[in-house]
Amino acid sequence: MAWLTAVLERPGPATALVVALIACSSAAVAYSPRSLIAFLLFQGSILLLYFARMAPWRKRALAALTLGILMPILGTINGYYLEVATQVGIFVALALGLNIVVGLAGLLDLGYVAFYAVGAYTWAIYGSPQAAKFIPESVAHFPLGGAWFFVFVLLAVGVGAGTGVLLGLPVLRLRGDYLAIVTLGFGEVIRVLANNLDKPINFTNGPQGITPIGRPPLFFQPLLAWVGIEAPPSALYPLYFYAIVLLIVGLVILVNRRLENSHIGRAWEAIREDETAAQAMGVPLVRMKLLAFACGASFAGAMGVVFSAKQVFINPESFTFLESIGVLSMVILGGMGSIPGAILGATVVTVLNLQVLKGLSLWLNSLRNAGVTILGYNLANLPTQLEPAKYERMIFGIILILMMIYRPQGILPARRRTRELGER
Repeated sequence: MAWLTAVLERPGPATALVVALIACSSAAVAYSPRSLIAFLLFQGSILLLYFARMAPWRKRALAALTLGILMPILGTINGYYLEVATQVGIFVALALGLNIVVGLAGLLDLGYVAFYAVGAYTWAIYGSPQAAKFIPESVAHFPLGGAWFFVFVLLAVGVGAGTGVLLGLPVLRLRGDYLAIVTLGFGEVIRVLANNLDKPINFTNGPQGITPIGRPPLFFQPLLAWVGIEAPPSALYPLYFYAIVLLIVGLVILVNRRLENSHIGRAWEAIREDETAAQAMGVPLVRMKLLAFACGASFAGAMGVVFSAKQVFINPESFTFLESIGVLSMVILGGMGSIPGAILGATVVTVLNLQVLKGLSLWLNSLRNAGVTILGYNLANLPTQLEPAKYERMIFGIILILMMIYRPQGILPARRRTRELGER
């Protein structure tokens, strides 16, 4: 790999290599839409773009071209790829939010999915006929129109931040394992409330979930019709939600960057390293901890609204403890306190879950059904329980154990974290 590092360090060859890889992988996906390897190469070209040494404006232009134009085009060829990209974007925003709490402030939060659920139910209740079950029609008519979706995205930021403060207030004096246990309990409390608030007043419809949930209006559809592009909503909504998620992720990254390089980010890092020393240096612990919880929760709340509108249906089982563990594993895998690490960790875990493991399961099933023999063993005799997709949690656990042994700082660690582990 020394030759690749040498090429990426030189702006001219690095640009040529990245452009060639993006073009070739895009053509491969277009030629073979069902090829998992081709799409993984396309994703790898985006990662290579990050490592390439080139002018910032050129890197941004290539990123905009790849994510803003090529990805939607490939998504029209194979809609599943666009679904994967949208899911990656949602989990990138969640990982960046949790990265503030865990990575920067050092507050171990095992109930992060609760804020995601709060945002999702905020829109699901009022964007569906559910609100009409406890609010008289004389007060307001439900469901609310699709245009209210954008208002609720902003509202969910505030609701999520408020919920984060409510969680932070009782745990200000807790650290480490005790903090983790309390946040875990908070996440379970939110899920149980969503499961049981269907009586005596039906707020959440309990385990049956809420559907149909309204979607944002396709305000650009008349313009497309005017230019001669006729497309049904079923074809436009995947592209629409991808664009919304991409925009929110861009804003989340911008906010993370500004916070990380501000006095607030430095205060969080000081609290993470040593609370006593930080307090002695004048860092307001209460305010900074509450701010960390509020900022991280606000991102999850906004994405919860997008998730509920995209899925059209949600129920409490969408927000289990395992979802929190999944997001935490993304942060740890990428590198705690690192914005590029959180993005890469979310991408790796989501792609591994949605594409690689499921692809391996389908491939293994096809070999089993065909009765292929390998080294004298007929694969038709393999037990049906042997499917990689069923063991995703075990595989994630093995990956995290290996990371802790061989690369505890994560795939793309923060510079400070690299120096700390290098000195030990």
